[in-house]
Amino acid sequence: MRVSAMNVAVIALLAITGVSAAEAAVLDIKTLSSRPNRVSGGDVLVQILQSDDAAMPVLLNGADVGKDFQAGAVPHSREGLVSGLKLGSNTIVAGGKTIKVTNYPITGPIVSGPHETPWICTTAIFPMFAGMQKPEPADAKGFGPALDKDCSAQTKITYLYMPKGGAAFKLMPSATSLPADVSTTTTSTGATVNFIVRLETGTIDRGIYQSAILFDPTQDAPPSWRNSPKGWNHRLIAIDGHGCPGGWYIQGMEGGSSVNATIDASLLSAQKLSQGYGLFGNTLQNASQSCNPILSGEAAMMGKEHFIKSYGVPAYTLSVGCSGGAYISNDMADALPGLFDGIMTACTFPDAFAIANSALDGHLLTHYFEKTAAGKFTEAQQVAVSGYKSKKAWVDAANQAQRTDPVPGRDDIKGYNSAVWSDLVPKELRYDPKSNPHGLRPTTFDIARNVYGVDTKTGFALRTFDNVGVQYGLKALNSRQITPDQFLDLNEGIGGYDQDDNYVPSRVAGDAGAIRRAYQSGATLSGSGGLSQIPVFDISGIYNDDGGYHYQWYHFAVRERMKQSNGDTRNHVMWRGNPVPLDKAWPAFINWVEAIHADKSSRGPREKTIANRPASLTDGCWKDKDNFTSEPQSFSREPATACNTSFPSFAFPRYIAGGPLAANIIKCQLRPVEAKDYQVSFTPDQMARLKRIFTGGVCDFSRPGVGQVKVVPWASFGPAPENLVYDITRQEKL
Repeated sequence: MRVSAMNVAVIALLAITGVSAAEAAVLDIKTLSSRPNRVSGGDVLVQILQSDDAAMPVLLNGADVGKDFQAGAVPHSREGLVSGLKLGSNTIVAGGKTIKVTNYPITGPIVSGPHETPWICTTAIFPMFAGMQKPEPADAKGFGPALDKDCSAQTKITYLYMPKGGAAFKLMPSATSLPADVSTTTTSTGATVNFIVRLETGTIDRGIYQSAILFDPTQDAPPSWRNSPKGWNHRLIAIDGHGCPGGWYIQGMEGGSSVNATIDASLLSAQKLSQGYGLFGNTLQNASQSCNPILSGEAAMMGKEHFIKSYGVPAYTLSVGCSGGAYISNDMADALPGLFDGIMTACTFPDAFAIANSALDGHLLTHYFEKTAAGKFTEAQQVAVSGYKSKKAWVDAANQAQRTDPVPGRDDIKGYNSAVWSDLVPKELRYDPKSNPHGLRPTTFDIARNVYGVDTKTGFALRTFDNVGVQYGLKALNSRQITPDQFLDLNEGIGGYDQDDNYVPSRVAGDAGAIRRAYQSGATLSGSGGLSQIPVFDISGIYNDDGGYHYQWYHFAVRERMKQSNGDTRNHVMWRGNPVPLDKAWPAFINWVEAIHADKSSRGPREKTIANRPASLTDGCWKDKDNFTSEPQSFSREPATACNTSFPSFAFPRYIAGGPLAANIIKCQLRPVEAKDYQVSFTPDQMARLKRIFTGGVCDFSRPGVGQVKVVPWASFGPAPENLVYDITRQEKL
């Protein structure tokens, strides 16, 4: 046996501690494809770290699988794909070291709780080449029939190529014959290869996944974790689509690596593939099919695991997305530390509930001003109370309450579409309070009932919206944009919602358990988990405070949450612009990520991220594609800085009510009403009325919210027992 200087030191140390050299041959056993307690699909990529290079038996549940191992990527290591795992607990033993591995079905679940039912299969009509080929080939839709109740389908491999001088992919007629017009590309690592993409389409976690990677089937050996395609630059990008509503209870029609709904489809589908990046995605990573970030995270976790077992371990993994793709990137990165090594977001929101919560406040205001108090406030006063730039901006934002509204056909507000459904869901399955009171409910709460819990009386998911103690229009009052009597009338008449989003005269209290679990799960973004450790680059995207609901305050809300959790935002960079030039943003982001990857010091992830942020990568704004102003970004509508002059930011109802810019207090703690807290004077009768309106007190936003806790990293809602937060099958907190 060869003994290196390092081995001599190790053996000497072990002699002191009384451990024999024979027992020390294996120093550690690690899983490379996933966490050992989150394995899926019956196999796992394993690394054995040794004090030498000797081969030895590797036992899986007592059977020797050592023949599957070979020399690994690091000195004195061996790696192998261990197959034949049984469902549940497995034991892998080598050289006296043991690792426990828990294997789950490829159909899931692992951490997202019991499967949604019913579940509508779409494998037969899924658009395999959407966004990747124009015109689409005749067999573009559908890659096979569903084979079971979990909508599994036979995996299909297809090849697309970029023709010389072409701008869109074409389907390769044969995997054994090279097209005459195929182009070549040079990757970011300097390899020149034929521009051919291997597109794999299959099913994982009951969603439809796709992975895409440069690979030439006419020349290259079959790819595997041992034999990565030579065109792959060993960098991986998760594709996360766009946002809900609309994707309830269906396997999905959008997502995967078709990259037709990301920051910029052409940038990612063509340029990123041409540079050698691998892409992976799942319809359930796309909020259009899964407005449930816990399920999205599970699908991404399993999809990355499958990619690694198919092609090898990436140097790093990134997530990119706009709108729903942005909040899914934020939520998954925070809740699952280590899943991603950096995120670049545009059209950013903290989470889906941040949109819905401000929308529900906005709808209460539209109902009050247009129905309860019609004609009593000028439009300027109404807008001041809303916080938005204009009435259109406020109404556009309010209309996003459709994410929480299960009632079909509600039309009391122009432009509002309640109960948005995919045509794939039969009408007879859909909830209607009169004709089908036990039907499916298309809300962010019901789709994530495993997190929020269920009202045992109604069977509906518990809800978190809470406006007890909220003083709507407080800042408008203090700035004298509305009168004390208007302020009192507003807060006396604003009301709330019932479980069907119908207006009710009383304020509404959210369920305390559901609120706490929203924080623990990451459904309400914390910023204290994985986002504290990695580079986060916010590049604007859709930037229009005049309407459309993709407003600047959401970007600042993410940053504020990170600041509250971590003390500073040195791992967060914000570029504002309309638009930000992507050809400048992407290299800047990658330079940062590459510098972190090259840092082999003993510093922790956050310290590495901060230390390796390029000095040239600063906050700033783009007046146009050639003119960048470097300056710290601040939330303001006042023209006190160059960026705020070009891009003033406007607020939202609960901010005007005195709430934080972070918009992360779902239910506020209360304090007594006191006259000294207002910048206007109330008469004795007005003060008495104010105390009657807020009998329990008003919001004290200087304190954390009720139930506001940090995210539980790698939280489970079943069946995985590790970090189990809640088990809906037992209806109890654990």
